[in-house]
Amino acid sequence: MSFLHGVETIEIETGVRPISTVRTGVIGIPGIAPIGAPNELKLITNLRQAKTEFGDPLPGFTIPQALEQIFAQGAGAVLAVNIFNSSEMVAEVADEEITVINGRAKLANAPIGAPVVTDGASTTYTAGTDYSIDAYGNLKVLSFDNITEGDTLSVTYDRLDLTAIDDADVIGTVSANARTGFKLFETAQAQVGFSPKILICPTFCEEAAVAAEMITQAEALRATALIDAPSATSTGDGPSDVIAERGVSGTYAGFQTASRNVMLLWPYLKRYDFAADATVITPPSPYFAGVMAASDRERGFWFSPSNRAIQNILGVEVELTSAINDPDSDANLLNAAGISTVFTGFGAGIRTWGNRNASFPVESGPKTFVSVRRVQQVVDESVELAMLPFVDQPITAAIIDAIRETVNGYIRSLIQRGALLPGSRCDFIPEDNPPTQIADGQLVFQNTLMPPTPAERITFQSRIDINLLAALAASIQQ
Repeated sequence: MSFLHGVETIEIETGVRPISTVRTGVIGIPGIAPIGAPNELKLITNLRQAKTEFGDPLPGFTIPQALEQIFAQGAGAVLAVNIFNSSEMVAEVADEEITVINGRAKLANAPIGAPVVTDGASTTYTAGTDYSIDAYGNLKVLSFDNITEGDTLSVTYDRLDLTAIDDADVIGTVSANARTGFKLFETAQAQVGFSPKILICPTFCEEAAVAAEMITQAEALRATALIDAPSATSTGDGPSDVIAERGVSGTYAGFQTASRNVMLLWPYLKRYDFAADATVITPPSPYFAGVMAASDRERGFWFSPSNRAIQNILGVEVELTSAINDPDSDANLLNAAGISTVFTGFGAGIRTWGNRNASFPVESGPKTFVSVRRVQQVVDESVELAMLPFVDQPITAAIIDAIRETVNGYIRSLIQRGALLPGSRCDFIPEDNPPTQIADGQLVFQNTLMPPTPAERITFQSRIDINLLAALAASIQQ
């Protein structure tokens, strides 16, 4: 120590530290979009930004459609990865013939890139001068000097080719310090300061390999993966068939899991497609993800995502019976099999319906509730991230007390907010910390937590009591 004749102050970096709760309402989606660089992690916070980054919700492109559905629920943040490669995942449409009627015509597909429009012979028309064509393939004549009413035009262009997209493109890879697909979410904490806690992958999640990767990622990121069953249009399945998919003979790979980090969803929902001017069906996972994110922001991550109104839908692909007091209704039977669905009631709109994760009914108890599982994982991760200042500090009574009180202060704040029940706490138990272990630089703390469970079942015991008639008789004046 250097010589000093005087007074000095040394800052001591010990004591209670604040703990910040990790962001919970962040949705992660890998998929395809007509524009945007491939395999880059993008943070999207509103629909205008979504359109700028990923383009219009064209048929077949999962990211723009999902973002539209998510933000319709009022959600706040999405981490999206576009895997679309316009040089590999397209097919050429050669010389498609369209006829000009009222100055307009429409292609059979949404064009990728710049279409070439000719008269079918030697004349090639100029975009922006002779015609315009939008992202949906709607052509408008700009100059009737060259293109006239009733003309048949020949158009060559590229269209999306879903058959060229492999499961491996969605799952992603790690090579030469570059990541693609789902693997990019592993870098989210370092890139943007948080990772997705709700994972979706509409249509692709119906493939076995993609569903398996979603489960792996959900457990690694402490997230909830929302896995859709296929559309009934393609399978012909009804409620009983989908329930059977939870059995050993099921063919939906995503439904063959008992992971606590998975929500299983069915059926597809109906929405209006402005481009097609028609009602179309769409996977439920973007809607459920948006509802979960909005609920986290408005009420708190400890609330169940069940019994919340779904915005911007017209109905369900398969009509389900749902009654709040009927154990044999389709909605209840699906829930009993660990499948979340929708509830439709007179004057109630269409609502999310289901509290349990995929571990139910194989498991029972609080951890089968989606909300309880999420609370435990949020607390665990928030506490872990807050421990960095304590790592490598000398082990003293002061540091042990500081760690314990840091965690207990955080737990008390969650108790006050209703995320945890009174009695939740962090303890340092001497028996768990023998001298040999402390000598090896290791400390063990025990967190005892109990989130509130959702009121899934409310029972009234009703009886007829004839003794109440005595009061009636006594009230009559003689």
